[in-house]
Amino acid sequence: MSLGVNDLPKPKTTEVLRKGVDSIQEYSTTDEREEGRRWRVFRIGDQDHRVDMKTIEPYKRVISHGGYYGDGLNAIIVFAVCFMPEGNLPNYRYIMDNLFKYVIGTLELLVAENYMIVYLNGATTRRKMPSLGWLRKCYQQIDRRLRKNLKSLIIVHPSWFIRTLLAVTRPFISSKFSQKIKYVFTLTELAELVPMEYVSIPECIKQYEEEKFRKTRKRLDKDMLGKQETVAAQP
Repeated sequence: MSLGVNDLPKPKTTEVLRKGVDSIQEYSTTDEREEGRRWRVFRIGDQDHRVDMKTIEPYKRVISHGGYYGDGLNAIIVFAVCFMPEGNLPNYRYIMDNLFKYVIGTLELLVAENYMIVYLNGATTRRKMPSLGWLRKCYQQIDRRLRKNLKSLIIVHPSWFIRTLLAVTRPFISSKFSQKIKYVFTLTELAELVPMEYVSIPECIKQYEEEKFRKTRKRLDKDMLGKQETVAAQP
């Protein structure tokens, strides 16, 4: 005896609906909010760019607002290299791409008029140093208004590496930009140039400077002791 389609047993409508619902992964309101928080849109120039905020969460402190200087809304932008990701991370390029868009987009939001950048270079290993290409890309992506309004780039605790890097690239950057670069070797010197009330100095930078002072004092004490011993040995 043959059976037609109409002769097969039919599941109840509620049974079909239940199976369909069970096969769909639940996506709660909380999940939707989390997904919304993960992505943020920044406007850079005349284009919108999505940034994966979850990926860059550990590195967001790389850029911060340090208050104002002079008259008006002249912003102090603090760039702390010690918060950069290490170059041996498996997704390093993806992190840096999103961090780049975050830094430029944040700069656009923070700066209203003239501004200076305080580049905290101390306590930074070579693995955390951004590449020359990344830094150049940042500068090139800054719109004309921001490039023009940048009045000073203060590099604090400049290493031999970064000074050599800037010396090598000097022929390829404008003389106007070169004149904006200043080297500062201590936080005390920085305080003479910049109001420090709202400038957040990472603890690792403070420890780095204290360690440098300790080594310098130790070396000076050793030199002084050597001179005293030499004088005492003279007839």
